[in-house]
Amino acid sequence: MKITPPKQTSGDYDTSSNCPVMHQVCVCVGKRRSGKSTAVINLIEQMNYDYSIVVSPTMKSNKELMERLNVLHVFEDPDNLTVVDSIKAIVQTEADALEKNRDELRRYNKIMNAMKDGAFLPDDELLLFFQDGDFQKPEHKWNGRKPKVAVVFDDCMGSMLYSKPRRLNGLSTYSRHVGQMKEGGAIGLSLYFLVQSFKAQSGGLNKVIRNQCTSMIIFKTKDEKELEDMADSCAGEISKDTFQKVYEEAIGDGSNHEFLFVDLHRKPSHPGTGSISFRKCFNDFLLP
Repeated sequence: MKITPPKQTSGDYDTSSNCPVMHQVCVCVGKRRSGKSTAVINLIEQMNYDYSIVVSPTMKSNKELMERLNVLHVFEDPDNLTVVDSIKAIVQTEADALEKNRDELRRYNKIMNAMKDGAFLPDDELLLFFQDGDFQKPEHKWNGRKPKVAVVFDDCMGSMLYSKPRRLNGLSTYSRHVGQMKEGGAIGLSLYFLVQSFKAQSGGLNKVIRNQCTSMIIFKTKDEKELEDMADSCAGEISKDTFQKVYEEAIGDGSNHEFLFVDLHRKPSHPGTGSISFRKCFNDFLLP
């Protein structure tokens, strides 16, 4: 009983050779002033997203960093439970606009071909694309392709967004299916969660989001239990002892904001163990 996979995967995009796959559910863990924002913003830049959506009450204090991203939408109140629905609506608007553009292009090409063949066309059809004395090809903000969108959740721990996580859990689970299109496929979203602890009694990342994680950025931690929890996320591929060694190699003394980057869905071209690859920051692959 041979399995035939689909030809396309919803929400997938090409990324440059050294980048992880898109879309991401990335969890960045580090105490305050560890360098979380700098690391995530640099990764988003390298991934070449078209624009970002930011959910953060401290957006203005990180203005210099955030200005490096093309931030089109900002939500400053993570206690507002409609934030997730608003994000989904933004992406669905992108999907609708793309489908509308593709429909208009089909009609435009049909009309242009009919005119070339000398066929009769009623005035109302000709006027659809006639402006300023000429026929205008339908335009699209992203030139007829799906936009690549990242969402950054920063300084939201303890907020209602995490405390009542049903909507956020759903977004994390089907992030690459957000913005579905009638003709098939979806726009999709990458999610970046910047948190000070991997687990929390309340108001933090819950199990659903941790299980959906595709990559982790781990800064120096003094909490052995937290490190053990993160090692558990890789337990299906490597031992906790190996994870500890890789972590120590990446972090060193942590004096220069070093971090361990764990790619849980590595590209086949990236060196690693099973489906995982490790890096010291983003530059150096670590081979256990």
